[in-house]
Formats: sequence, structure tokens, C-alpha cells
Amino acid sequence: MDFQKIKQIMLITLKWFFICCLIGIFSGSASALFLVSLEFVTQIRIQNTWIIWLLPFGGLLIGYLYFISDSKITKGNNLLLEEYNKPEKRIPFMMAPLVLLGTLITHLFGGSAGREGTAVQMGGAIADVCSSIFKLNHSEKRILIILGISAGFASVFGTPLAGAIFALEIVFFSRINFKSAVLSFAVAYIAYFTVEFWKIKHTHYNIPAVPDMNFTAFFWIIIVSILFGFTALLFSRSTHFWGKLFSKNIKYPPLRPFIGGTILAVAIYFIGTTKYIGLGVPMIVEAFTVPNAPFDFLLKILFTGFTLGAGFKGGEVTPLFFVGATLGSALSVCVPLPIALLAGMGFVAVFSGATHTPIACTIMGMELFGINCGVYIGIACIIAYFFSGNVGIYKSQIVKGPKSILYQNIRKKGLKYL
Repeated sequence: MDFQKIKQIMLITLKWFFICCLIGIFSGSASALFLVSLEFVTQIRIQNTWIIWLLPFGGLLIGYLYFISDSKITKGNNLLLEEYNKPEKRIPFMMAPLVLLGTLITHLFGGSAGREGTAVQMGGAIADVCSSIFKLNHSEKRILIILGISAGFASVFGTPLAGAIFALEIVFFSRINFKSAVLSFAVAYIAYFTVEFWKIKHTHYNIPAVPDMNFTAFFWIIIVSILFGFTALLFSRSTHFWGKLFSKNIKYPPLRPFIGGTILAVAIYFIGTTKYIGLGVPMIVEAFTVPNAPFDFLLKILFTGFTLGAGFKGGEVTPLFFVGATLGSALSVCVPLPIALLAGMGFVAVFSGATHTPIACTIMGMELFGINCGVYIGIACIIAYFFSGNVGIYKSQIVKGPKSILYQNIRKKGLKYL
């Protein structure tokens, strides 16, 4: 290898290392700001529950801001996936501040939403800035999108390994090369340590007891994992249903979250509790030690699907954690497995089914709960993945591989609802 070739390789390596540092540091810092702000507005809502009555006006503001902005921004995470599959245009940088503001308004006034979508969209918008600075081609732009997703996910959840793999798996490893994989891990850790530098604390979960694997345990893992898969299917269908319903019947977009917010505020008042709004992290933590009511996960699906379908902003992943953990917790009264293990399995398995990412979710489970529960977590994620239908929470996600073949055959037999 001649000197010029070595020099070229070194320059390319330095360029991408610099890009990873830029994306990781800025995305991690944005996530840190987001997490602090999210906790701040959540505490305001908890201490002033009357503020929920302002949810319609918060929705109107969100709807109007998105209405007057670039129409592409409303696609959210789907825009990132579309641009990855067919990189044609730039991802508007305004996506970052808009989704940040929209999510904070949603949580301040009592909508049910998550945070992953916000972090990933901010990461994607920040990453895309590099495409013009460094004059990157379409192939390199795909790498940028992976880096943005990886940085956003890893920083907001504190799971760098899962974040790196999630970014690769969400596109089914399509057009992924060794460089993409290495850079995804690099930016995930840079973003993760950036959040650590800002001294932001992530929620910790604990599974104190993991029984030995035997035939009985394996049988119950299969049963509950199938239920987790069907629950992921219900969650995805619910979100899409409400979105279509609002789009079809309310033609002026800003009115959708206004009307939706009005209905939500009234519903929250009549059920007499706020435990199904916001992130629901206290309920998730409690699910690992106290059995939940069998309807808790259903109400969270309803509130989250309605909130996001109406046009409020935020992610779906933390609500998926809530749904899975509370379902697993509720099942502990009739399934002979430890409650914390069932909650942990549901936590990641429902997420796996709704996003078609069983590998990333298995890794995430081991990062959050410990490697000793890896076998249980892995089996649950794979089974839920296959039983969750062919359309997840991201409409633009292209599903390939054995799952795609399986559901193509199912649809040929007339079961189109899957």
C-alpha cells in the first residue's frame, strides 16, 4: 500500500471520527437538555393538576406550529426512515427544536407520550447538518441517519449498545457495511458519555431473582411472549387508527390536537387519576414489585394512541415500556414466574414487537436488568417479534427477512388484519 493510499484512509478515518464527535456531543447535549426540561415540566404538571385543562390550547399551539412549518417535519421518525431508503432531500433542522417544544408542551399539559421519538428526531436533524458541511453523497448520508438514530436512542435511555444496534436493526441492516456498524457504536458511546458528563441520571430497574430454565419456565415464557406480541400489535394498530380517524374527519390540522386535547382532559377528569398520562415511569418502576390491575396496560394503549393520533408530539417507546411492564406485572398473579422478571420481559418484548427490533431489545434488556436474565429476555423478544404483525409503530419501516415471509403467507390465506 503506497503512502497516498494510507494518507487517504487516515483522512477519511479522521473525518468520520470528527463527524461522530460532532453528532454524539450535540445530540447527547440536546438529549440532556430535553431530559432536564422534561422532568421540569412533569413536576409542574404534578404540582398543578389543574393545568391539564389547558391541554387543548397546548395542542392547538403544537398543531399550528407544525402546520406553518415544513410539511415533511410532521412525519417524524418516518421521515428519517424514508430518507434512509431514498435519500433525496435534506432533513429540516427545524425538526429538532419543533419536536423538543412539542413534546414538552404535550407532557406539561398531560398528554400520554414518550421521549424516544424526540431524541431520535433531534439526533437525525443534527446529524443531517453534516451532510452539507462535509459534502456527503447519498450513501454517506445513509450513514448519517444511522448515526443520528444511534446517538438519540443511546443518550435518552442510557443504553449505548442497544442504541447502536437499534439504529442498524430499524433499517433491517439494509445497505449496512462494516464502517456503518463501527461508527454507530462509536457515536452511541460518545452521546452516552456526553449525557453522563452533564450528570443526567437514568431510571434504574432491578430483577433480583432469575429462576433456572426448565420445561415449565420455558412453557410460560412462550405463553406470555405471545401475549406481549399481540399487545404490541394492538398498540401499533391503535396509534395508526386514531391518526387516520383524526386526519379523515378534521381537515384543519391545528384543530386535531385541540379537539383531541379537549377529549383527553375530560377523560382524565372522569377517570380520577393521572397515572396513565406523561411517561408513566413511576408506574413502570412499581410494576417490578407490585402486581398491576389487568386493565392498566389497556388504558395506557388507549391514552397514548389517542394522544399521538390527535397530533401531540413525543415518542412511543416509553409508553411501550409501560404497557409491557404493567402487563407482565398483571400476569404475575397467574404465571409462576417472578414478578420482576415478567415485568422486565414485557418491558422489552412489547417494544421488540412494535419496532421489529428483537436483537436491540434483547441487548437493551441485558443492559437495563443484567445479563443473568438474558435467555428469558431474548426468547420473549423473539417470540413477541413474530407475533406482533407486519406493521409496527413506524409506517415507513421496511420489514424484511423471515417475519416478512411469514406474514406474506398469512395474508395470502386471508388474514389481512395482521
